Amino acid sequence: MTGSILIVDDDPVQRRLVEAALTKFGHTAIVTDSGAAGLEVLDGPNAREVSVVILDLVMPGLDGIGVLKAMRERAINIPVIVQTAQGGIETVVSAMRHGAFDFVVKPASPDRLQTAISNALKVEAVEDEMKRASRRRGGGHLTFKDMITRSPAMDRVIRLGQKAAASNIPILIEGESGVGKELVARAIQGSGDRRSKPFVTVNCGAIPDNLVESILFGHEKGSFTGATDKHIGKFVEANSGTLFLDEIGDLPLDVQVKLLRAVQEGEVDPVGGRSTVKVDIRLISATHRNLLQQVKDGKFREDLFYRLNVYPIFVPPLRDRRDDIPYLVRHFMEKIAPTDPRRRLAGISATALAMLQAYDWPGNIRQLENAVFRASVLAEGDVLTEEEFPQIRAQVEGTVNLGAEPGSAITDTVAGATLREDEVADTTGPGLSDGEASARPQPRFGTLRALDERGNVRALADVELEMIKLAIDHYNGQMSEVARRLGIGRSTLYRKLKEYGIDPEAGRVDRLAS
Repeated sequence: MTGSILIVDDDPVQRRLVEAALTKFGHTAIVTDSGAAGLEVLDGPNAREVSVVILDLVMPGLDGIGVLKAMRERAINIPVIVQTAQGGIETVVSAMRHGAFDFVVKPASPDRLQTAISNALKVEAVEDEMKRASRRRGGGHLTFKDMITRSPAMDRVIRLGQKAAASNIPILIEGESGVGKELVARAIQGSGDRRSKPFVTVNCGAIPDNLVESILFGHEKGSFTGATDKHIGKFVEANSGTLFLDEIGDLPLDVQVKLLRAVQEGEVDPVGGRSTVKVDIRLISATHRNLLQQVKDGKFREDLFYRLNVYPIFVPPLRDRRDDIPYLVRHFMEKIAPTDPRRRLAGISATALAMLQAYDWPGNIRQLENAVFRASVLAEGDVLTEEEFPQIRAQVEGTVNLGAEPGSAITDTVAGATLREDEVADTTGPGLSDGEASARPQPRFGTLRALDERGNVRALADVELEMIKLAIDHYNGQMSEVARRLGIGRSTLYRKLKEYGIDPEAGRVDRLAS
């Protein structure tokens, strides 16, 4: 028996229509008329009864995006189906970036709503099973060997992390949300001499300001209203091990003073306590913000910044390490497979993989994992296709040739064919004879060859160079457009041109001879 469906909409007509549709399909509805009222339900004692949220995006006061942000901050992981009369692509992108599961345009038909709800419940059930399976398997130490990457952009991260693991100095991990900063922190801990000690994580951005000090440093019973028991705090909990402070840029200034003392002196002052408590921790901090800019703006203490920034590690975004996408996709598909052994996916189509590699992934690896997870659970066939990634497809259509015949388009040759259990990208098997290779249809201009004359996969650097030259030629040397279409920043494009010895001022380049 599924739980209730929470409807959040300021329009009384729409509320009645949606409630009637849900009742028709046997669901129980909880109806609210504003974003604030919806959050009250999700924060209240009946929150566990809610299985899915149907959320209007355009509302006075706290709108739908605000509700999605608040849910993320409070770690409320209930799937959300957003609906609005404004069905433009920008609305879809914004909602999905903020964690929406699905999107329907008003007035949504009862069948469309039921499909969205069924899909959400199906994904939620598989996710719960994955969590239970993970708990049954237990822990184990994560090391850098466990990180899924083949990208040169990550080589520096791994080298710096391995050196950091051998010391005890404070580390600051920087990077956009979703790039895997906590994964790097866990690999550092798992590779050092504290690997068997506690690893305690604190998301500083998700703690209410009035509770930060208590959660970090602890409190005595009766020290403030609601303090019915003694709480030791995260610093003491992590004693002898590693404390990971995620989103440290969100800490209030008054707490930053106490944090500085804790880092410098190795001791904390519990709220309401009469004496300090000595702690021995390895401190790793992380942020998606520019802390140096926050120091200049007076939002972060300069002395604390330099105390934390002893050993900085920058984790690049996924758009700068697209080589990792095939391996990450395979890893996420394998991670999902044990939840339903009877229905194991064979892989992902070449076109779908090329489409995923063409997308910019503003939510980085976390967004990719969610997309592959959803697609894998809802797929009808045994191979993932572009149809399983509708939101991604809507944004890259026109950049990737989604309608090309196999073997003739860039999507098939660059990505390879299907991701299988024993290999990531292989279009032909072990290799072709000379005769077989010459018989293979040759790509026309506007496409790239993935195989050389002997049927072997070409080096990634060769394909990249050819792609850059093709793009410069195709867009007549307009470098801003070239960078945008390749999905990289202009600075990255100019760096690659310099590496390959191409003069960016030369404008058009000759087409690469086949």
